[in-house]
Amino acid sequence: MQDYVKAIYKLQEGRDGVAKLNKTIAKKMQISPPSVTSIIKKLAEQHLVRYTPYRGVELTLAGEKIALEMIRHHRLLEFYLAEALGYSWDQVDAEADKLEHVISEEFEDRIDKVLNFSTLDPHGAPIPSKDGAMKHREYLRLVELPKGKTAVVRQVSDRDPDMLRYMGSLGLKPGACVEVREKAPFSGPLVLKIDSNEEQVLGLEVADHVYVTVT
Repeated sequence: MQDYVKAIYKLQEGRDGVAKLNKTIAKKMQISPPSVTSIIKKLAEQHLVRYTPYRGVELTLAGEKIALEMIRHHRLLEFYLAEALGYSWDQVDAEADKLEHVISEEFEDRIDKVLNFSTLDPHGAPIPSKDGAMKHREYLRLVELPKGKTAVVRQVSDRDPDMLRYMGSLGLKPGACVEVREKAPFSGPLVLKIDSNEEQVLGLEVADHVYVTVT
């Protein structure tokens, strides 16, 4: 239940509050679309979602509260695993997935205190507050940055560990300064300087998962 409401919350972000009940949710949860429909109906019976057949599913306030609590646990754990236990930033997501359902409120509070009440996880994603508030920031995708502009990396997608490792090898982490030196035409790659180091060629697939603010 917690995994599904968290997945729906993430999918409905930026989609006017509605996550389409289609292959997107099935792919996210790695199960068949008919199984998704069955589970969504059960969540609706528990008043965690509002479900309209063939149209979409929307979290209720109760469902959103559970989702934000799980996201808070997950992102606090990611930060703790990275800062206190030395996990690399491409490892923390899988470990946090295993632990987010079982930590107590006291353990959550202790982690929060140890981390000095940080509002961001290692990938730059916002950590919901204890009362369920989460501040969403508007960032530009690196792929959208015009030639000649410089920006600061604020957040990166944590969906693909291999991509995270590659980003890390290039220095594309929150806080890094990037400059677009060249943009090849017809959806070609970018040529970047990252923290004033040597130029790097970056494909659009990776650049589309890096979020920046222009300096």
